[in-house]
Amino acid sequence: MAELVRRLDWTRLGRDETERLLTREWLVTNGLGGYASGTVAGVVTRRYHGLLVAALPAPLGRTMMLNHAAEAFRLPDRRYVDVGGEERLGELTLHDGRLADFRLEMGLPVWRFDLGGARVEKRVLMPHGQNTVHVAYRLVDGEPVRLRLRPALHVRPHDAPVGALEEAGYVVTAAGDRYEIHPGENLPVLRLRLHGAGASFTLETRWMREVLYRVERSRGYDARGDLWSPGYFRAELAPGAEATLIASTEAWETVDAFAPTAARAAELERRQRLLAAAGPAAADGVAGELVLAADQFMITPAGRREEEARARAAGDEARTVIAGYHWFTDWGRDTMIALEGLTLVTGRRPEAAWILRTFAHHVRDGLIPNYFPEGERGGVYHTADATLWFFHAIDRYVRVTGDRLVLDHLLPTLVAIGDHHRQGTRFGIGVDPGDGLLRQGDPDLPLTWMDARVNGWVVTPRRGKAVEINALWYNALRLLEGWLAGAGDARAREVGREADRVARSFDARFWYATGGYLYDVVDGEAGDDAACRPNQILAIALPHPVLDPARWKSVVEVVRERLLTPVGLRSLAPGHPDYKARYWGDLRSRDAAYHQGTVWAWLLGPFVDAWLRVHPEDRAGARRLLEGLVPHLDDGCVGSLSEIFDAEPPFAPRGCVAQAWSVAEALRAWVLTASPAGHRGAA
Repeated sequence: MAELVRRLDWTRLGRDETERLLTREWLVTNGLGGYASGTVAGVVTRRYHGLLVAALPAPLGRTMMLNHAAEAFRLPDRRYVDVGGEERLGELTLHDGRLADFRLEMGLPVWRFDLGGARVEKRVLMPHGQNTVHVAYRLVDGEPVRLRLRPALHVRPHDAPVGALEEAGYVVTAAGDRYEIHPGENLPVLRLRLHGAGASFTLETRWMREVLYRVERSRGYDARGDLWSPGYFRAELAPGAEATLIASTEAWETVDAFAPTAARAAELERRQRLLAAAGPAAADGVAGELVLAADQFMITPAGRREEEARARAAGDEARTVIAGYHWFTDWGRDTMIALEGLTLVTGRRPEAAWILRTFAHHVRDGLIPNYFPEGERGGVYHTADATLWFFHAIDRYVRVTGDRLVLDHLLPTLVAIGDHHRQGTRFGIGVDPGDGLLRQGDPDLPLTWMDARVNGWVVTPRRGKAVEINALWYNALRLLEGWLAGAGDARAREVGREADRVARSFDARFWYATGGYLYDVVDGEAGDDAACRPNQILAIALPHPVLDPARWKSVVEVVRERLLTPVGLRSLAPGHPDYKARYWGDLRSRDAAYHQGTVWAWLLGPFVDAWLRVHPEDRAGARRLLEGLVPHLDDGCVGSLSEIFDAEPPFAPRGCVAQAWSVAEALRAWVLTASPAGHRGAA
């Protein structure tokens, strides 16, 4: 199997080279929720940029352990040449001209620096399942050079403000070539070692004052902070030789288990296995890149030890999905939407079952968790749709795998979920006995995917009967009907009659004849909301579409004309008084635009499904709907897909630089449109 390589097109870097290098980011993950990330330029611009963000047990959560390592090379003429860059006191230092190439090899970042008579390659990887990072340097050709690395850190929660670091401090200890930094009580030790010829460490503490984090400044957050350095490492690089900095919170026995070259070989072999498991339709090209990107979101929740123990006792492994990097944890809605693309399309079927059983364990009052807060063990439940997406994810799993054992195990929980929704559960979620439709609403909490809060108030209040909630409710009822019938349970007929009633009420209540599309909310606080939004597409796209087929074409055409962009669907049609063309500014400004026009990439998946419902023979046209995402693999986080985009050209990427459901739905739809059978052909 050939290696996948994505190389930034250096010919596109003209006068705006500096800006492009500062806005292109890279991401490496460790399967625990930990990560390393930064800009291609080597300048930290976010509070989340660092070489080692460790995923630690509660109550710590993900913790920034190593922020930066300043790199320099001494040439044969004894001159030191710096690479990378930094921004302090408002002054940007970017050693441009040194960076000659950046690429991803099998999803892992590689830099090439031209130093004038010598070429050096740099690679970053994290051994899977460890809070460890390897930063390797190899002299590709030229005369020998000396590498100098100065690590710098501010140990803190990864999403904590970057404000000034207290003078009191870190303790450095050494034993042979092992160096440890003790950041304080209740925090793990940071272990450092440099592998390489003539490796040494010089203790020379130094401060990097007033480091500027430009992205944080643009988002209205604390944007200046200090970093502390214990000293610097040195090693000699002869042609073909390597030096590797290892930083870790693991025990030395774990750190020493693999030599750096062996660790890299093991990780590359693991990635080859991922591509092989995905099968021919997803093993190379764009699909192959998305398979590797998908792997970044699949994690063992390192902070929830009791969950891991419970899963193993049942013969499972604990698995969940990080919704997005850098700041999201695992979210129920995102996990269930992304499960098919992340696990079933990629051939990771056992992990899909583990995820489903994990979330089933956390059901409370008929709801799965909305999300698990950073560093905490329990979930937060304010969501009206995540549980209905749980039904959809189970259906996708059973159709692909034929695994009735998982379904039989979950069926009592699913029946109980239905009962809770009929009787009414938390947050005003419950069936209206008058028409059978599902309503929801809490004045202080966002309950649907399209809600956002600003300073305590919900920006896009959708209290009432939301269109996608009822499309999902109908789909869940039809699925439950089929599962009960398959189990010989007489309750199937009653559930079927309930679904029939929902369909009749839905067609009567949600059809907005004047516009030829669907109301977004009916029986809301201000009546029926005719805002043209993408939620309506789920009334066609789900396996059991609730909308009358006679109305499918009209809805799809309206969505295509008013909401479709090359990178996703707008969250609100242009022309509406609340429409925002750009997602930018402080938290209040961004949240006000989050669902008021901002484009969401994940919605291309449901739109492709709806398109193929209306145009079943137009697989080529469905594929063209996805092709606008391909250039984006060179933007934002290279090799991945962003959470959101501005609503107008050039559709700048915003939000999380790598988002699970964006990648998952793009991958699923890409494979679906690859051949007449598509991924779901067997289902």
